[in-house]
Parts: sequence; structure tokens; C-alpha cells
Amino acid sequence: MQKQPLILITNDDGWDAQGISVLIECMQKLGQVIVVAPNGARSGAACSITPLTPVTLKLEEEEENLLVYSCSGTPVDCVKLAVEKVVPRMPDLVVSGINHGDNASISLHYSGTLGAVLEGCMKGIPSIGYSLRTRKQECDFQPYLRATETIADYVLKNGLPQDVCLNVNFPEVPALKGISICRMARGIWQSEWKDTDVPGVYKLTGTFTNLEPEVEGTDYWALDHDLASITPLNLDMTCYPFLDTLESLQNEVLSYSRRGQR
Repeated sequence: MQKQPLILITNDDGWDAQGISVLIECMQKLGQVIVVAPNGARSGAACSITPLTPVTLKLEEEEENLLVYSCSGTPVDCVKLAVEKVVPRMPDLVVSGINHGDNASISLHYSGTLGAVLEGCMKGIPSIGYSLRTRKQECDFQPYLRATETIADYVLKNGLPQDVCLNVNFPEVPALKGISICRMARGIWQSEWKDTDVPGVYKLTGTFTNLEPEVEGTDYWALDHDLASITPLNLDMTCYPFLDTLESLQNEVLSYSRRGQR
């Protein structure tokens, strides 16, 4: 008899956030679910880990085909701890989210949601991050349930290439117009610090500017046109076209070293 798929769920909003409860509901239709998620908000944690402080793990809920743990660490800690200390075997899928707030364009580099996804990918597990472009704490996730489940089901059945994971973003709309497979938009965060009443103390804020607002085929274009965006991400950040160009630097350094030995 074939085993049920084992799905590991995490997020950066906390184990009891609305978005993760929706994600659990979707993934329970596809297999056995184990949740290891932070015990509080970890937004902006990116790929950070907790190397100096012991991390705690607490069982919060248990029912048939579902275990929910809270963890005092970061989203990446949650994946690391789950794989080594919690799950009975290597998960068939890691999913993270559904995040309150999009993680499109360069924002994914700061995202704890995507940090967990990248960690799952590093461990060779097909991994997906889900985010919703919203500023609300309480959201209507109904328009995104079928897409969330369908994308995960596709990855369970077909897998992903080695070192590739998926970044999925939803627009906040009553009904999705469709899905766009796209690249990251070029963008920049500006005016990122706000003064407080205390001299020398600042609060992180910022305004995002899309540098390609009219370019079709980018994640922000998709969201602006009521489409869900799916962007494949590669762990290997090497800029291959520039390797040959840098050979001149290699030769220059080698020549400099030889001159120094004379």
C-alpha cells in the first residue's frame, strides 16, 4: 500500500496565524501534515538561524494525520529541527505561508516565509512559498484555496528540478483571473527608516518602487493584473555569463602575486 505524502508546513507569522491554518486545511487534502512553525511573528527573518540560544519545541495540537508544533526559533530553524528531530521520514513537500503580505520582487530576499522554502530546497525537498498581497490581519483566503492545493498537488506528482523552489504570490481579489509563470520584477525599497521621539533610535519602514511597472511577465505585473504569480527560484546564485569576463581579474591577481614574489 502506497504511503500518504508527508507534508511539512511552516511560516513566519506564527503557528497560530490565519494564513497557516488555511494552508493546513489545503494540505490535509493531499497527505499527512506536520507543522513546525515559530511561536510568534518572525517577519523579515530571511534565512537567519539561531546559533547561540537553545531552541525550544512544543506540541500544540495533535489529531489524526496532523501534528502541530511551535518553535522558539526562526522559520529556517523550524525546517532544520523538523527534518532532524520531528518527522518520521524525509518530507515529500515543504510549504510555507500563507504569508500576510506579498513576497514578490526583491522582498523575497528578506522573507522568513521564503527563508524556510530555501532551507527545504537545500535539503533536497520540493518546496513552495505562498504569500498574499494584503495589509489585513484577517483575510478572506477563499479565492486562493484551489490554486494553493493545485500547485502543491502538481509538485507532489511531478517534483521540481534539483535546487529549484517556487515562490507563489496572490493578489487580494474576490476571484483570481488566472496564474502567470513569471520572473521577479526589478524593484527597490526606499525611505526605509523613520525617526522616533528618541534621538538615535529609528524604526524600519519603507516604500517599495517597482522599476518595471509596465513589463509583462514579471511577478508585480501579474499581481497588478489580478493574477497569481509563480516564480521558480534557483539556489545557485552564480552569474554564469560573468564568469568568463572575470578571468581577466584572475589573470591580474596572478600577475600581481608573481610580481610580489620577486
